Amino acid sequence: MKTHRALLFVSIIIVLTFSSFTMDDEVRDKFVVVLDAGHGGHDPGNRGNGYKEKDIALKIVLEVGKQLEKNPSIKVVYTRKKDEFIDLFVRGQIANKANADLFVSVHCNAHSSKAYGTETFVLGTHRNQTNFEVAKKENSVIFLESDYEKNYDGFDPNSPESVMSILLSQEEYLDQSITLASLIQKKFTNTLKRKNRGVKQAGFIVLHQTVMPSVLVETGFLSYKKEGAYLNSKKGQQQIAISIAKAILEYKNSLDENLSDHSNVKEEKEEEKVVIEPMESPNTDIVFKVQISAGSKPLDPKPHNFNGLEGISRLEEGGMYKYFYGASSSYDKIKELEAEAAEKGFTSGFVVAFKNGKKIALIDALKTFAN
Repeated sequence: MKTHRALLFVSIIIVLTFSSFTMDDEVRDKFVVVLDAGHGGHDPGNRGNGYKEKDIALKIVLEVGKQLEKNPSIKVVYTRKKDEFIDLFVRGQIANKANADLFVSVHCNAHSSKAYGTETFVLGTHRNQTNFEVAKKENSVIFLESDYEKNYDGFDPNSPESVMSILLSQEEYLDQSITLASLIQKKFTNTLKRKNRGVKQAGFIVLHQTVMPSVLVETGFLSYKKEGAYLNSKKGQQQIAISIAKAILEYKNSLDENLSDHSNVKEEKEEEKVVIEPMESPNTDIVFKVQISAGSKPLDPKPHNFNGLEGISRLEEGGMYKYFYGASSSYDKIKELEAEAAEKGFTSGFVVAFKNGKKIALIDALKTFAN
């Protein structure tokens, strides 16, 4: 019953948001990014080594916005620009009313161990207890809100079943969310040399409230003395912010390129259309592939059109032609192929899943392999 109520709650949010939404033409023409500084006001977040998560997250977010606002094609919206408490459901409403293209929530981590490094979350199944505990800690903020039982319709951050019930609201945007999360982690790792704890999935209710690609960035552990000092420094905050901003710009640029007519590669002639049958594994009805590109005109899926990559398949979907590299029933193997595609220049590639030749949500495929 709680699951049905939670899904009804999601539907109501989406319907009310879009039925009441209005926006001027100037903003509508821009790529809208909503930046969310975690915690605030009477909610300090974690206080590892005496630092305050709410203050560090806000400083990073303001610097990310400063960097993005240099681009005239981007509109930045903040859920908060000062030290104030904003309900989690209101943060989502702000993003939805802005008709945002992206929602990025910034936080700092803490743990009783000597854990350190960065990790970026998308909404999804808590694949292990650690991910669930991280989500539970962030979701517990709702207990500081007035009327939280009414606003979240019985959602319980301490219940794995309750967390599972919110996942459908972001399923449509999972691929894009994973793409952005991967770009952020790559910037942290390759540019700043931070320890990469990976892209992960967990049931964050702040992500559940949004109807666009959304990520939650854990910029490091305040509880780890060296990393806490780094995040509390102006230099560290600026470096983290610039990396997040660059990842967002790279994500936007990849969308712009994918929606172009591929003018830099040879177009396929109408009379020479090639249909590539999906490569199915004999061991399972689920196959993973790496989506590397998309465009409005069909291309011959040959190596010379894709920087030498072989084994390209093509799918027409929603008036767009999507191109995939490789096929495997092993998620680990497809992640290796994703890395190979990145080495060939397809840095915005991401994993998708097919079942019996039909595309399915990655989250459903991963559930099959979960213990």
